[in-house]
Amino acid sequence: MDKLIIRQLGLRDYLPIWQKMQDYTQTRTPQDLDEIWWVEHNPVFTQGQAGKAEHLLMPGEIPVVKADRGGQVTYHGPGQLVGYTLIDIRRKNMGVRQLVSILENSIANILKQFKIDAYPKKDAPGVYVNEEKIASLGLRIRRGCSFHGLALNINMDLAPFQRINPCGYQGLKMTQSSLLGGPQTVTQASQLLGRELIAQLGYQQIEEKIGFDNE
Repeated sequence: MDKLIIRQLGLRDYLPIWQKMQDYTQTRTPQDLDEIWWVEHNPVFTQGQAGKAEHLLMPGEIPVVKADRGGQVTYHGPGQLVGYTLIDIRRKNMGVRQLVSILENSIANILKQFKIDAYPKKDAPGVYVNEEKIASLGLRIRRGCSFHGLALNINMDLAPFQRINPCGYQGLKMTQSSLLGGPQTVTQASQLLGRELIAQLGYQQIEEKIGFDNE
């Protein structure tokens, strides 16, 4: 299965996309293709499965959703590239740690094209620049398939991150590629990261789609 579907979903609310991810993962068969969904979300805080309430400092008017991914609390908003990786890792003979490393390294690689020294950390999933976090990761595996994925800050309002302890780390500063001379738009970043993930994950055929088939 070396074919991948890439969906460009635009700006969407979090909950309907989360539901579609769950539905696809729950009902897919070994013959179904892997997919990557690129999306921006309307403002939302999402709390991982093991998320602790004390990391939500002042959510205010931004909704909070308890999700079924790994990790603690994070923020999604316009100007952030969210990539949902719906991959049959059992079919690829890949473990979850290997997939996390591929996602982290792919993000670091595209930023290095812009002379940004980005790097993952062994003890804290995600990608960092000068000890500031530029990308967050949170995955879930069900029936041998991954869902949820990555969030890369491109050109967004970073202020809501001050209302939480991002990913459970008090005082962790966030940054974004537009401040560092990297990709300036979500579209540009999704194209670069898409090519990198295709290469890292070994897909030979790519089909790009706008939205979902049943819309």
